[in-house]
Amino acid sequence: MAGGEAPVGPADAAAVPRFAGLATFARLPTVAEVPRWDIAVVGVPFDGGTSYRPGARFGPAAVRQSSRLLRPYHPALDTLPFELAQVVDAGDIACTPFSAEEAVGQIEAAADALLAGGGRLLAVGGDHTIALPLLRATARRHGPLALVHFDAHLDTWDTYFGQRFTHGTPFRRAWEEGLLRRDRSVHVGLRGPLYSDADLSDDTGMGFAQITTDDVDTLGVATVVDQVRERVGDAPVYVSVDIDVLDPAHAPGTGTPEAGGLTSRELLAMVRGLEPAAVVGGDVVEVSPAYDHAEITAVAAAHVLYDLITLLARRRGV
Repeated sequence: MAGGEAPVGPADAAAVPRFAGLATFARLPTVAEVPRWDIAVVGVPFDGGTSYRPGARFGPAAVRQSSRLLRPYHPALDTLPFELAQVVDAGDIACTPFSAEEAVGQIEAAADALLAGGGRLLAVGGDHTIALPLLRATARRHGPLALVHFDAHLDTWDTYFGQRFTHGTPFRRAWEEGLLRRDRSVHVGLRGPLYSDADLSDDTGMGFAQITTDDVDTLGVATVVDQVRERVGDAPVYVSVDIDVLDPAHAPGTGTPEAGGLTSRELLAMVRGLEPAAVVGGDVVEVSPAYDHAEITAVAAAHVLYDLITLLARRRGV
């Protein structure tokens, strides 16, 4: 922190019970409560690009609610992330629910404004459409990015019903715009039926590597993590997590569930295993709480965000 002041951490659970008070992410301070910040969690409640079950616009609120039980010490990484960096909740980016193209522009402008101070941004969606404007804003500061994309689906299709901005197209647009490092990006957790084998060949032609859940099962988490780290190398990394990468048993509350997914333990191990890759930003998307049960999906998303915060906090200043 500038001037040597200590970061302001989460509310003290011994003084204010976890079920009380405003539901900021992990009960962290808001942007207005600190003089500066290093890492901001921001909600992007847009789901106008959804092709099947809607409702991810309520994802940011659900994930914040489910993050109340997160604690300051991360034992798996032996880290107190909120002491290493000033982490804040930046509220929600307001955008139109009626036009995906207009919303993409609004999200990009808001992300630019937040990043202007030099911190790092982690977003919680919202549907996967939001990844495109976030990639634009992040690449503007770090150059073309390596993408580590956890998802059941490729999200490199061209259009849906003639629309270029949907939750199934963000990484096709990002590739077209030169936001991604060719041969440095990878999908992890792919599974389920496709429209044709051209989906895979088109994706490969754009320079993406593909790791399926069957690969994870056969090779093991440690080997897959090694492959991902080798793939991204020393490039700046953006991590995009569609919660439907998890099996519906672990994440029922999402818009396009596919059987045969990762466990939450596998996903968290792979996110943590990205270190020492140069992670510079990310998102967790597609939490649709209307289909959730007992906050299973939102709790998983909150823990993924916590792990991403920890990776960024350990790299602060790099």
